[in-house]
Amino acid sequence: MEVAPETLDALAGWFVHSLSPDAAARRAAEKSIDSAASSPGFALAILALAASPRHDLQPRLAASVQFKNLLRSRWPKSDADAADAADHLPASDCAIIKTHLLQLLLTAPPLIQAQLSEALAAAAASDFPAKWESLLPSIVSSFGTAVNAGDIAATNSLLAAIVSLFSRFRNAFDNNALRLDLKYCLDIFAAPLLEVFLFASRRLQAAATTANPLELRPVFECLRLCCEIFYSLNSIDLPEFFEDNMRQWMTEFRAFLTTSYPLPVEADGAPDALRAAVCDNLQLYMEKYEEEFRGYLKEFVEAVWGLLMAQTASPSRAQLAVTAIRFLTTVAESVHHALFGSPEAMKQICDSVVVPNLRLRDEDEELFEGNWVEYVRRDSEGSDADTLRRAACRLLRGLAANYREQVAALVSAQVQQMLAAYAANRANNWKEKDAAMYLVIALMQKPGATGGGTPVVDMESFFTSVIVPELQAPDWQSEPMLKATVLRFLKEFRDQIPKATALALLPSVVRFLTHESNVVHSYAATFIENLLIIKDAVPVPGLTTVTRSPRYVAADINPFAAQIIQNLSTALGFPDSYENPYLMKCLMRVLGIANIAGQIVHEITTRLVGILMEVCNNPKNPDFNHYLFEALAAVIGRTGEQDPALLPAFEASLFPVLQRILVEDISEFWPYAFQIFAQLVNLSRPPLSQNYMQLFGVLLSNATWDRPPCVPALVRLLRAFLRKIPNELNQEGRLPNILAISRSLLSRSSTEDSAFYMLNTIVENVGFDILNPYISEIWSALFTRLQTRQAVKFVNSLVVFMSLVLVKYGSSVLVSSVDAIQPNLFTQILQRFWIPNLKLIKGALEVKLTAVASTKLLCESVVLLDAAAAQSWGKLLDSIVSLLSRTNQDGAQQEQNDGTDAVDIQKTSSYSVSFVRLQYAGKSEDGLLKEVNDTKQFVVTSLATLSVQFPGRFGPVIEQHVDPANKSVLLQLCAAYNVNIV
Repeated sequence: MEVAPETLDALAGWFVHSLSPDAAARRAAEKSIDSAASSPGFALAILALAASPRHDLQPRLAASVQFKNLLRSRWPKSDADAADAADHLPASDCAIIKTHLLQLLLTAPPLIQAQLSEALAAAAASDFPAKWESLLPSIVSSFGTAVNAGDIAATNSLLAAIVSLFSRFRNAFDNNALRLDLKYCLDIFAAPLLEVFLFASRRLQAAATTANPLELRPVFECLRLCCEIFYSLNSIDLPEFFEDNMRQWMTEFRAFLTTSYPLPVEADGAPDALRAAVCDNLQLYMEKYEEEFRGYLKEFVEAVWGLLMAQTASPSRAQLAVTAIRFLTTVAESVHHALFGSPEAMKQICDSVVVPNLRLRDEDEELFEGNWVEYVRRDSEGSDADTLRRAACRLLRGLAANYREQVAALVSAQVQQMLAAYAANRANNWKEKDAAMYLVIALMQKPGATGGGTPVVDMESFFTSVIVPELQAPDWQSEPMLKATVLRFLKEFRDQIPKATALALLPSVVRFLTHESNVVHSYAATFIENLLIIKDAVPVPGLTTVTRSPRYVAADINPFAAQIIQNLSTALGFPDSYENPYLMKCLMRVLGIANIAGQIVHEITTRLVGILMEVCNNPKNPDFNHYLFEALAAVIGRTGEQDPALLPAFEASLFPVLQRILVEDISEFWPYAFQIFAQLVNLSRPPLSQNYMQLFGVLLSNATWDRPPCVPALVRLLRAFLRKIPNELNQEGRLPNILAISRSLLSRSSTEDSAFYMLNTIVENVGFDILNPYISEIWSALFTRLQTRQAVKFVNSLVVFMSLVLVKYGSSVLVSSVDAIQPNLFTQILQRFWIPNLKLIKGALEVKLTAVASTKLLCESVVLLDAAAAQSWGKLLDSIVSLLSRTNQDGAQQEQNDGTDAVDIQKTSSYSVSFVRLQYAGKSEDGLLKEVNDTKQFVVTSLATLSVQFPGRFGPVIEQHVDPANKSVLLQLCAAYNVNIV
């Protein structure tokens, strides 16, 4: 794998500059890398750079990350469309990579080795084992060489690669193909894994008294990696090999848990890291293979319990404690809970495991002050087992599931004891009150939780005597960790706080938005934001369904809005909170609900634009940036609609920064910028200004559509333009150009949604006189794609589009334009695709549109009113009734499950350019079929009217071709709307 030295030097320079704090230099380097990425051999070049010992570590590491991401996105996948396959790496490059990757991985430095291991896993996800049969045998062969030579470092490198390779067995969907791959891996690797495991264990035993941690650390790491592989290979089912050799594994596991090593070795943390991996394996077996594992259970419970009692300075002890407590929790929740059932055992757990791990530690205080982002993630966002505190609480809840009264008594006494200690010495014992609140948070019932909760205190009294005083205390800047826990308590029980009480406390909470602690003002913002999204179930009179209405509306928040906005704006200027996503999310929510006007609109718009200008220099926080654009969209949407006179001010503020995003090619923000532009166009009145018309020209450029993440936003912008200036589409060849773009989008499964959205937009906003010359071209493109793409998603989109054409232009235009492509083609499409897929349509507007269009077909189309089409007529009606029946059931369920945050986005560990819809920039679908208020009524009244014209004709058709259950539904609908089909 030879790459020219000058090529490697150029790449190294680009990667160095891509990490530069200078935005111009960084973007120039990123542009060079992106341009080179499409060239053949690029993957080989960056792999060679990652492995090049003559270059600095920094560009090599950056190259290895780029290589990993490149393989994840462009390694050939067997199920890819032909259009998507064009972006795949060349087969020749892939073959060379598979030949050299393993060897380069084994010789790379540890940081680069970690990235190359993930790259290997990315390639193996598609090719291993069927298209990469040499990989595992090569690793096993290398294992033999390394073990025979006693080379632990080489062994660990191989194990690290296997950890990445086998990690897919942990989370992948269980199916026959996956099990065949697992069997292949077990047949080749299960025995060598045990050999390596025992080899390392013997080596550890031989050196157990060695006090040099540097000598033993690689051995502990080898055993830890073996345990990780053990977990992966046992994740789906208990393999026969592991069941047959369970005693060997368990004997070694128990030895690791019960053996003490010299203090310097223990203090190094490697033994506890191994023990934590062992506890993960024990929990896996307890959860999935309890019957086979039960013979070892008691001895492991004793061993793990003993570990938790022992004191050590190990830096890995916290993680070990988390995994150990998690294992004990699994046992406590199982049929073996009697192991903890005695009063002595339960008290010991509370006193020696739960309470010590519940109290704040010095490390927690350091994290609170030094890395508030990580503290919030662990304390508020992590899973129950992410921290010692949360793990301890989960253990307590596990015990309470079977010993509710005993646990309640123990915890209640503990809470009172902690509060008494705090009352006796508030200055020094504030951690006792913090722990007491945490206990209550852990065990009290929360809305939506399963089980009855464990009442450890009188909630109303606790809230009044413990929580409220902290909120209203004059010294609100003091004891920040205690204040943070109080605010977290409010967030956890926000649904249970009466509306009047919450509004009365809101001024006290609002002042915490300017608390000097990042955690405190973040928790205050989170509580306010969470409060504003609470929805209460409201029964619909006369129906079994419920609707969910916001508990807090504009009238509730308006009196506090100005102060909240001001305090949030202030907090965003605090050190380390310049890009605080919790503050910006709260600001977004308040702006989306409250009614603001006057000077505050100009001030907050200026503030947000200023922040956007700043983050354009280095977009590094995707969550914050998303909420920032949402906040801008909320201001524009709510105030712009109420006061159109604000539009010029919005344009003056926003156009410079939006143009900067496009001109400087800040690609992360392009999808957002186009959505904001669409919002401004929607608020404008024709004729549009020259700035907008220039943007319209950019929109019609083919190059603008070459970025897939931008496509949905571009379609929204096109939709906005067509609503304002539909006749412009017929000028200067614009419509043929847009149709050419739609065909390109249609050719890829990843962008076909946008193609349909674009076509729907054209039909909605353009008259048939303009579209008529091109309709055959549209149908030809759609039906050509249909020949190779008959997935439900595509066919449903096609049915929706055809329904839109029918509703907008009439059934005769739809039928005749389709049949112009090929005689009787419409009937074939109707029978093969429309009728079967109609009942699968989802989405309120889509259901309404397709149901109305299908009804119009039944009642207006000459094709279906022909006596020879009776079977198609009956089956189409059957699908309509199925659609309406299913929609009713889904609607009820959806209402019951509502309440999720519609503006939230998925957390991401890295920044990739992708489309994320701005909810506050979206317009509700209006204008289409607004004359139809009730779809079901429209269907049955249309059928009744038709039957009057042809009395006695359709009853036999319904009897013969409509499912009995649907006939019953149809009769009920007729009765409900007082009509008859005669």
